[in-house]
Amino acid sequence: MIHKRYIIIVLGMALSIAWGHAQTLSNNKLRRGLDDFRKQTRKELEDFRKQAMNEFISFVRNPWKDFEHTAPVPVPEEKPVPPVVMPEEDEQKPVEEKPIVIEEVVTPKPPQPQPQPIEPIIEVPVEVQKYTAFTFFGTQCKVRFDSDIKLTLDGASNNNVADALQTLTGNSYDNMIIDCLALRDSLQLSDWAYLQMLRSLAYSIEGERTNAATLLMAYLYMQSGYKMRLGANDNRLYMLYASKHYIYDHVSYEIDGETYFGIEQLPTRLSVCNVEFPNEKPLSLYINTCQRFTSMPSDIRRITSKRYGGFGIEASVNKNLMDFYSTYPTSFIDDDIMTRWAMYANTPMDITTSNLVYPQLRRQMEGLSQLEAVSRLLNMVQTGLEYEYDDKVWGGDRAFFAEESLFYPYCDCEDRSILLTRLVRDLLGLKCILVYYPGHLASAIEFSEGNVKGDYIMYKGHKYIIADGTYINAPIGQTMPEMDNATARMIVLD
Repeated sequence: MIHKRYIIIVLGMALSIAWGHAQTLSNNKLRRGLDDFRKQTRKELEDFRKQAMNEFISFVRNPWKDFEHTAPVPVPEEKPVPPVVMPEEDEQKPVEEKPIVIEEVVTPKPPQPQPQPIEPIIEVPVEVQKYTAFTFFGTQCKVRFDSDIKLTLDGASNNNVADALQTLTGNSYDNMIIDCLALRDSLQLSDWAYLQMLRSLAYSIEGERTNAATLLMAYLYMQSGYKMRLGANDNRLYMLYASKHYIYDHVSYEIDGETYFGIEQLPTRLSVCNVEFPNEKPLSLYINTCQRFTSMPSDIRRITSKRYGGFGIEASVNKNLMDFYSTYPTSFIDDDIMTRWAMYANTPMDITTSNLVYPQLRRQMEGLSQLEAVSRLLNMVQTGLEYEYDDKVWGGDRAFFAEESLFYPYCDCEDRSILLTRLVRDLLGLKCILVYYPGHLASAIEFSEGNVKGDYIMYKGHKYIIADGTYINAPIGQTMPEMDNATARMIVLD
């Protein structure tokens, strides 16, 4: 006779096995369902991108329209205001309070998120993965691509370009696009840096300044979500990029109310393929993050305050970043030329420089009041840097990013104001503004402790005290002589 307990155990085991089998069948069914869903989603994404590209290519085959260029607009020339040294007898005089009436307040719009592909690009599995390596501002990069694959582009006619684009839409380039966007994220590249990176990659694969390289760069740029147009002149292909910013000293083309520029010098006339790609976005010249170029430290430079002996820094910057900044075009946004300094002033200090310089300054400012700390920073900028006119050094106006004033032997009023406001915001967390006078740029700072006196600007209930990096030895609150406050403009900074 079989024991009841045994029967119960056997039945339990059987039920458990049956339940497990049912679960396995259910899980397998679920996995199959998920696999089917993923396959369907992938197919829909690929079909959408393929359809968008096929429609784009069909329009490329149509005759292109002739456009005349818009002549370059030079950077506005102003008679620069020379630096002024405050007389020693005036340095100890009490600082009086005097309001400055501002003619205009300039508030640049905040930057928008970077463009993205119209749909996520699906990774293409390959048996043996090949890579293409290239260098971009001293930074070694690589993307998945077989460099033996060459783009065939016999000329720059509409049909030549359309046939070549058809080749680019193959899966061979999808992983490359994914890797390019991954590099944009990992290196924290601005739109301008990303465009430079795509050019370096295209040149390394297809040869410098060839039609094939231009088309490859344009395709990668477009697939990354950016707005571009193709143009041709004398059997030469050009890529034009749309920009939110108006760029000085560059030939441009006005197409359907949008302004386009070239990454290389454009001719005065182009046949342009004016075809939109879904969700395309213009380039921005804002630099919102510390871009991670490989570090190549410059020689150490000692910058010290003459009034506060011993207060100063030993500075070194990334020379690869300096090379990148040399390509950065002067521009303005929102039809307001005053915004051009905000792009420089709002760019974060490079981390390799801040990690070296900021600990030195924090140690020297420890225990100081805000007024004492800013006074030392101001005098270091006033007396530790050598002034020279841009026309003499660069042949025209050129504003500096903060690190450039620590690198180049000369700087002017706008560079000093940009550097000072960067240091004060980063080290003390105080709000700053730029103050523009014709031919001169100063700064002003909002102090959150003490009753700091001097020339001031009231803005939205906040009091900003003048700090002029070019009024040598002048204390906080002193406006440079002969500045016409009736024409002063205020530029709001982040």
